[in-house]
Amino acid sequence: MKFQKEKNNKSNIEEGIVKVILFIMALSSVISLGLITFFVFNEGLPFMINYGITDFIFGTTWNPTDQVYGIFPMIVGSVIVTVLAMLIGAPIGIAVAVYLVEIAPRRVAKIVKPAIQLLEGIPSVVIGLFGMVVIIDLLRRISRGPLSEYLPAGYQTGYSVLAGVLILAIMILPTIISISADSIRAVPQEYKEGSYAMGATKWQTIFRVVVPAAKSGILAAVILGVGRAIGETMAIIMVVGNSVQIPIPGWETLFAPVRTLTGNIALEMGYAGPEHRQALFATGIILFIFIIIINSLTLLLRRRRT
Repeated sequence: MKFQKEKNNKSNIEEGIVKVILFIMALSSVISLGLITFFVFNEGLPFMINYGITDFIFGTTWNPTDQVYGIFPMIVGSVIVTVLAMLIGAPIGIAVAVYLVEIAPRRVAKIVKPAIQLLEGIPSVVIGLFGMVVIIDLLRRISRGPLSEYLPAGYQTGYSVLAGVLILAIMILPTIISISADSIRAVPQEYKEGSYAMGATKWQTIFRVVVPAAKSGILAAVILGVGRAIGETMAIIMVVGNSVQIPIPGWETLFAPVRTLTGNIALEMGYAGPEHRQALFATGIILFIFIIIINSLTLLLRRRRT
């Protein structure tokens, strides 16, 4: 009896130690996030207030040499590249998820799933190299060939919105596929059985029962893909041309060189002076706000799904 009591006391002590360690680890994550947020806002917010928030966000000229800091062209570039990448990547990712869960034979799924996981693990710089060697060369041939008479000279280099869109569409596929597939698998089997019992075909069951039932999880996957796309840096720097300009409205936009918010920070932080550095931190604040909005939408969708 005494031995059992000592054993229970020892077990309780060990359990308490584990709880304390896990709590410290969880607290460290919260503290790290708080410190990052404080540091970014402490560096960038005073500059935004002194320079003028509207002038900073909606200014169309970025010229640190003349102390002119307008990030609107970078916001437009980030939004255009991200939205177009989602228009390409989201339908493909959802279609692949449906195929893997509902249609693909086991042998095929065993090959495709590791390939998707491998794609997710490829460094962005490697994907950027692929874009520079393959995609940009192809776009340069097209812009200087059949489309040469319709495009300005600066739009014929291959470094363009379209190159960034294609690269981002490739990079967001693993996120959308994996989360969408998990959501589709979570649909109760009774839904499918009820659909079949009413005479629906397999395709009707998939597109009118399974996918609508998993729509919250699929939307969450798409929003996380947006966060992945808007936060990408290295691969985008390598293919979009990094020109601070608002593209010509129209189909020519696809071949226009642009610069994104993340690219602007990465390209100029290494040589920035004090005020220029504060402007780049202020750019990080805008990007931070974008990410907060995206993550908040994801949390709302997950709660709705639950």
